[in-house]
Amino acid sequence: MKSLRIIFAGTPEFASAHLQAMLDSQHQVIAVYTQPDRPAGRGQKLMPSPVKSLAAQHNIPVYQPKSLRTEEAQKELASLNADLMVVVAYGLILPQVVLDTPELGCINVHGSILPRWRGAAPIQRAIEAGDTESGVTIMQMDAGLDTGDMLLKAFCPIHPDDTASQLHDRLITVGKPALIQALDAIASNQLQPEKQDDSQACYAHKMSKEEAILDWQRPAQALDRQIRAFNPWPVAITSLDDTKIRIWEAIALKESTGEQPGTLISADKDGLDIACSEGTLRIKRLQLAGSRAMTVQELLNSKKAMFSTGKQFS
Repeated sequence: MKSLRIIFAGTPEFASAHLQAMLDSQHQVIAVYTQPDRPAGRGQKLMPSPVKSLAAQHNIPVYQPKSLRTEEAQKELASLNADLMVVVAYGLILPQVVLDTPELGCINVHGSILPRWRGAAPIQRAIEAGDTESGVTIMQMDAGLDTGDMLLKAFCPIHPDDTASQLHDRLITVGKPALIQALDAIASNQLQPEKQDDSQACYAHKMSKEEAILDWQRPAQALDRQIRAFNPWPVAITSLDDTKIRIWEAIALKESTGEQPGTLISADKDGLDIACSEGTLRIKRLQLAGSRAMTVQELLNSKKAMFSTGKQFS
């Protein structure tokens, strides 16, 4: 089996974990592509991506073009003479000329079992939809959005109480060995590409803060999934007495009360029970503006009057 010369393209923590797996393998990462540094924190200081930081630790050349559509960027990439390009949550579109540049093309590590969730937020959308299974697909990239031939799949469960953060970490656990297995098979010419069934595809569009607002006219079970899908970002939000409240943890109860949706039914150490169109949502952990996230019991110790029964969330 030959050692592949690989360009790695990725940006967030999910990508850096897969880069580390490649660095620990027999294959050679000859260059890293990542998004330009972004301002972060209160001081809005320019910060490198997790992938850039890891590459710097290993003295790997880092390229940060704003686009790969320019002739200059394409020539620079071609000069690296890579066998393969591995793309993991990079954030830039690869034009056809780039897809065709490495001898073996470009492959992508995608955080769902394709073709179920194509697009930018497969982890969150799977939880929001109530899926019970997810995984990672290694695919050969083409000009479409996550439409390329599938090379290898690694499955994992979605537990009933999973947040997006927890599923993200589980997908890293299954994704890293799957990527190395795929690279080894590519180096040995042992993979059999599988076409996707486009009729089974759903689009996992980006998360937005506007979507984070809870609608109490929905069933409690749907709100529970929304809260878990939006944790850790952008975090579900509701209002009480014109005060914005971020909801970090809740559970759906089957019992319905007949109260108007959004009505606070009870508030005690077990949580805040709020009427929904179907069932009741019990909030367990929440956060007021300017404060840290805390349990309902902690909040009631200082803000009990705020959560009197009969009040209306909106």
